[in-house]
Amino acid sequence: MRPTRRPWLLTAAAALTTAAFLLPVYWMAATSLKKPDRILAVPPQWVPAPFTGENYTSAFAGGLLLRALFNSLVISCSVVALTLLLAVPLGYALARSRMRGSGTMVLALLIAQALPSIVLAAPLFILEHRAGLTDSYLGLIVADTTVTLPFAVIVLRPLLRAVPTEVEDAALVDGCGVPRVLLHVVLPAVVPGLVAVVGLSFVLGWGEFVFGLTLVQNRDVQPVTVLLNSFVGQNATSWGPLMATSTLISLPLVCAFAFFRRFVVGGLSAGRSPHRRT
Repeated sequence: MRPTRRPWLLTAAAALTTAAFLLPVYWMAATSLKKPDRILAVPPQWVPAPFTGENYTSAFAGGLLLRALFNSLVISCSVVALTLLLAVPLGYALARSRMRGSGTMVLALLIAQALPSIVLAAPLFILEHRAGLTDSYLGLIVADTTVTLPFAVIVLRPLLRAVPTEVEDAALVDGCGVPRVLLHVVLPAVVPGLVAVVGLSFVLGWGEFVFGLTLVQNRDVQPVTVLLNSFVGQNATSWGPLMATSTLISLPLVCAFAFFRRFVVGGLSAGRSPHRRT
């Protein structure tokens, strides 16, 4: 590719685009540090001065926020574990088997991934209500996994398919069973993809809102995203605690992306080379 004659122009365009995307994030964090009487001030206060933690104190009042953060952590980590437990053997089976209908199964997973959560919420509520899973951690974990599992299989299948079968055959000849081959030979070769699945499944589980609002009424189980809704009233909105809670919710996501960034990019792009096995 021929280098551009005006690299500064591309840099400026990229900087402006990035700033435009980050402006709402900055406004959220800045608003959480403003005094309550300055949040809706005209003209707007771009830089909070003086800084105050009053909004965070209001958000933590009553203890509901701490409980909701704990609930989200339990649900997100469990969603990651259940997603890996189901996606690895399913992706391996779809990558290695030559049975009829495997392409249709992948297509069904793609369709399931494309469906919005609100479409699945009503049938899931009916099923989980009959199974006695509403208002429980397990019900929310299963519901969130219906979103993360198709994505995980779609990411892992080409990676598992790219692992040379000769390596697996050699391990089988040495006496390893299929489970040991999968655990000790195949999975170590697709670590970036596994880490990408872990990171994005955690993010999806942490940020899920529709299932938490539909399937759970008990505040002892509700995730923190549902707690945000309680700051929005019919006649007024508590903007300070709302922005403080939003900032706190965003911090684990930012840390997860910062930590998993290299693996996410590598995992999502690996196995898609034109030279991979088909």
